[in-house]
Amino acid sequence: MSSALPTSIDDTQAGLLAHDYVAERSLATAVFLALKLQRPLFLEGEPGTGKTEIAKTLAAMLQRPLIRLQCHEGLDLAGAAYEWNYARQMIEIRLAEREGASREALGEELFSGRFLIKRALLQAIDPSHLQPPVLLIDELDRADEPFEAFLLEVLSDFQITIPEFGTIRAAQPPIVLLTSNRTREIHDAVKRRCLYHWVGFPDVARETAILKRRVPEAPVALTRQVVAFVQSLRSLELYKQPGVAESIEWARALMALDTLVLDPQTVQDTLGVLLKYQDDIARLQGDQLKRLVDEARAA
Repeated sequence: MSSALPTSIDDTQAGLLAHDYVAERSLATAVFLALKLQRPLFLEGEPGTGKTEIAKTLAAMLQRPLIRLQCHEGLDLAGAAYEWNYARQMIEIRLAEREGASREALGEELFSGRFLIKRALLQAIDPSHLQPPVLLIDELDRADEPFEAFLLEVLSDFQITIPEFGTIRAAQPPIVLLTSNRTREIHDAVKRRCLYHWVGFPDVARETAILKRRVPEAPVALTRQVVAFVQSLRSLELYKQPGVAESIEWARALMALDTLVLDPQTVQDTLGVLLKYQDDIARLQGDQLKRLVDEARAA
């Protein structure tokens, strides 16, 4: 059985927190309105700020299945919505020819539901769902721009029209979340059909609360030092700033090394957990690294 939808912003924020997602009030407001108004929610922000995690947490909170469409270059309708099972259709044609079936009957049968392969978008609006699922369209900016046109019917009417079959419409609208890392701009036609929220890097207090939730075994002093160090890194001109996901992973790595207090050598050895580009790692050497570690320990 699925859980009831939250009845207020505070209820939404508390529900997310109960599943270890520390959401600021503006984000909780956007999620609450998306649920209340049955509108898709478009989340944009830097990689690693927790956009995908919101959908996972929401599915767990509401006890709904999560259907995830991971976007990529070359994604088309066949990969995202549906395609016909051509191999099975060919077998059916051969069998029908042997049995002498009429072409009219065969033509109608070949494009029936049993030959239809449902991909993520069609699965999400399947009218047979007892409760609407959570549909995550992840990293939309990775897909080609023409793909966005396929989404318009789904986002506005929660339906998909299949020329050979007809229109499939959701009995109840799914909970739709779209994410983008903003490697390119998403077309206005998509954004107009959604509520919008920018997911930025957390401040010190919220990131500390996140680490306490996600890495509870870490000592309080180490958690504070990790947060202070990562916050300092984000103030530098790096090719790729570390996200919350990297902060969590780094705290776990430090715990695996039995680290209780940051020191320059340990930080140097584990920078690959935080930073993913050699140019960024090379910038943090010697005196600058020691200064950042000293500032984090002092903080």
